[in-house]
Amino acid sequence: MITKSEAIVLRTVEYQESSIIATLFTRKHGKIAVIAKGARKPKSKFSAYLVPGQILEVVYYMKQTRQVQTLSDASYAQKLDNLRFDLEKMALATVTLELASQLLHDNEVNDPLFEFLSVMLPWMNHQEKVSRIMFPYIQIRLTQLLGIGIQNITEEHQQIKEGYINIQSGTLTGDSVEGESVRLTPKQFLFVSESLRSMKSTIFDISLSKSELNALIDHLDKYFRYHIEGVKPRKSDAIFEQLLAD
Repeated sequence: MITKSEAIVLRTVEYQESSIIATLFTRKHGKIAVIAKGARKPKSKFSAYLVPGQILEVVYYMKQTRQVQTLSDASYAQKLDNLRFDLEKMALATVTLELASQLLHDNEVNDPLFEFLSVMLPWMNHQEKVSRIMFPYIQIRLTQLLGIGIQNITEEHQQIKEGYINIQSGTLTGDSVEGESVRLTPKQFLFVSESLRSMKSTIFDISLSKSELNALIDHLDKYFRYHIEGVKPRKSDAIFEQLLAD
């Protein structure tokens, strides 16, 4: 079946002498793998499009019995040049896309997640500067979009300034309520609480130390691993940390 769909490029790998196999998050069929034959040749129509983070309109031959579909055509839905050439933005986009890819099952359609990435990636592209503190916010939003969102049950008690993420129950509380609980520093607690409450960019003004930020990212990764099978350490984390060290 010939299918036309919006798609976000999650990752690419070289295949044989001149082709590329790309993992796409499509609006119509979720996460799929496609082969772009001859994409690495200088005059290939695919060479400029198959870059992680780009938002495309693609045409592919879809056959459910195949693991890899055949890409027929591609064009930009949104051209995000800064995600191609700005190393810091590329790093943030890459770690976001790797996490999203791990969280999605093959052929799993998730329109809210697609919409989120379709807004977040252009936002990253147009920011004057990005930082690592944006990533735990993205992690928190992904929990919500995948139906495993953390519930803030301290909202009615504004005097609570520190507390726990309870991994098993998926709650943010002032006190530990289970064995699988992670204690947050006051600033980590504030960041998580505000991220659950608001989508305003002022969240990124919360001053987390490097150790607090790293620990928070680790806590949220632990949360994903508990609730979703197959979430592994990200290969892109090393370059992400190096390029966005501040």
